[in-house]
This record gives sequence, structure tokens and C-alpha cells, in this order.
Amino acid sequence: MAAAGGLRRSVGQPCRGQGPVGRDGGGQAAGAVVVLPEPGRMAARRVLKAVLVDLNGTLHIEDSAVPGAQEALKRLRGAPVTIRFVTNTTKECKRDLLERLTKLGFDITENEIFTSLTAARNLLEQKQVRPLLLVDDKALSDFTGIATDDPNAVVVGLAPEHFHYEMMNRAFQLILNGAPLIAIHKARYFKKKDGMALGPGPFVTGLEYATDTKATVVGKPEKTFFLEALRGIDCAPEEAIMIGDDCRDDVGGAQNAGMRGILVRTGKYRPADEDKINPSPYLTCENFPEAVEHILQHLL
Repeated sequence: MAAAGGLRRSVGQPCRGQGPVGRDGGGQAAGAVVVLPEPGRMAARRVLKAVLVDLNGTLHIEDSAVPGAQEALKRLRGAPVTIRFVTNTTKECKRDLLERLTKLGFDITENEIFTSLTAARNLLEQKQVRPLLLVDDKALSDFTGIATDDPNAVVVGLAPEHFHYEMMNRAFQLILNGAPLIAIHKARYFKKKDGMALGPGPFVTGLEYATDTKATVVGKPEKTFFLEALRGIDCAPEEAIMIGDDCRDDVGGAQNAGMRGILVRTGKYRPADEDKINPSPYLTCENFPEAVEHILQHLL
């Protein structure tokens, strides 16, 4: 029951679960922490129509799947919801990403994946500019057909091999001369097998600082990214939920767009990430299978 006066109540203690998905007699996934909305807000919530799922850190970490994620996705596909996979990855093109996921045993089709690379390409076509592409060479095929000679724009993704003085200085000079700075995303860091690694955010911020300009960000956590991911599936933001390991970019961005957000404690998650956004995540779970279990048991 919600607290008197419409105040939110936090279930701060992890539930003691039993069985493979850790459910207790009360029906809550083990280790999950949920903030209950005010009665009026809960009543206004529409039926769930779509589930947006982050990829790296949520379903897999590089070439290793999160334990139980493949089976959990199969169970979610049995529910009356549309699934979209939304990712900020700029390390590889969509085709290579799909191949990686297929090898890991995930049943995913290319048209279900919406990437920040796609969002960046859409913006370049709208602006009709010629970009200097600071992205991984494996991601370049997603920009096939985009003119890059005599660049008059700068696009920054995750490109460790290009983040050296000569290339950064070239980008700096273009921006000083009026080229727009487009950030595919501004993630601070991401999870690799051997630990955390710098994301493109610090490099974008360095260019912003040096040129006294502000980048246009196209990926998560931008509201337009989440709304674009829902396009064509007849679903309002209030009818969707996001599952991800990044409190700011996945959960915070989704909730700012009007969705609910489930934070998972895998991938780049670090203790107390839940406290970094306001409002707090709708739910925090140990992993993707627990998040799916909550959706199947409580939101459908």
C-alpha cells in the first residue's frame, strides 16, 4: 500500500528470493529495489506496449552473454509487447553487432536494433553536411554514401585509435572555423572484460571546452533518441519501459522521455548509481533475467 498522503515509498531492503529467478512469497525479484509512485500516477499508467533493451552491459559484455539473458529474452518474446534494442555503441556497425549477438545465441533481427550511429546518420542527412568522422573504422559502413571530402562538421563516437593529438587538433580547427560538433553520445565510460574504459564523453567535453561551443548529442540519454526508437510501433512513452546498466544514459534518459526505467547491476553499474539521477530508477534488479521476470509478473 502506498504511504499516506501520496508520498513515494522505497522498498529499501532486498527481498529474500527463492528459485532460479529469486522470487519470494511476495512476488518481488530478489535484490530488486522499487520506488512506488503516487497512487494517482500509478492509476494513470497505461498498459505496457514496448520494452527497450540496452545491449552491451545488459545482454552481453563484449563476447560473453549475461548469464540467463538468452532464455529471458525468449520468455519476454512470449509477452504481448514490442521489443527494441537501443544502443550507443560506436565500436562496430549494426551488421557486425547483429552478427555478434547471433553468435551469442540471441534471437534478434536487424530491424529491431536502433543505434546512435543510425541517429547520427539521420542528423547528417538532415543537415546536409560533410563530416570528419571520429568513429571506429568498424562503424564506418553505417555512414556509406555520406560525403566526407572537405569536411564541414565533426562527428565524435568511440574511436580510441583516432583520439590522438593530430586528429583532435584537426577537429578543433574545424570547429573553430564554424563546423558543428556532433556527439554520437557522451558516455563517461563503458565496461570491457578487463574493467572500465574511457568513453567518448571526455573527448567531446575537451573539444567543447577548447572551442567554447556545445555539442549536439544524438544518442542516449537524449529524449529524441528514445522517441525515435519508438517511432512506427504505435506506442507512447508512458507505455514503454527501458532496461539498461547505465543509470544516466539508459534509465535517466528514458524516464526524462516519459518512460519507466529498470537499472540492472551488470555491465558498467557501480554501487549507489541509483542515487545519481532524480527521479530514482523505477526499479533496480540484479540482471536482465530479473528485470524480465518483474515485467512478466507485474506490468502485463
